[in-house]
Amino acid sequence: MKVQEFHRLRSSLRAKQEHASLLDDFREFDRTRLDLEEGADSSDQALLREHATINRSTGQVDTVISQAQATLGTLVFQRSTFGGINSKLTNVSSRLPTVNHILASIKRKKSMDTIILSLVASVCTFLIFVYWLTK
Repeated sequence: MKVQEFHRLRSSLRAKQEHASLLDDFREFDRTRLDLEEGADSSDQALLREHATINRSTGQVDTVISQAQATLGTLVFQRSTFGGINSKLTNVSSRLPTVNHILASIKRKKSMDTIILSLVASVCTFLIFVYWLTK
């Protein structure tokens, strides 16, 4: 329970930090736009500001790419973990017939539940369609 609360609070904090960062970027963009509209600065300074803005954008893109690479690493690790679990379950089920029977029963029940849920969803969709046509 505490772990879930921690993750919720951490994600809320990240969202607020991103929001504040976006607001700061917008304020700086607005200031730059006003400076350019006033024409008080020379074209060299405007080019320097544009260069700084491009550098910031590049930094933000680099941050997003690094986050994506970290996420990829995590997903690869999870995939290997689940692959290991699957191979261990297969190994245990082949050695112990009772476990194999239980796993087969679970798979049958899961497939039966999927079929029943699909039928219920299709019947509901059909009834909604019929209702929509009669309206």
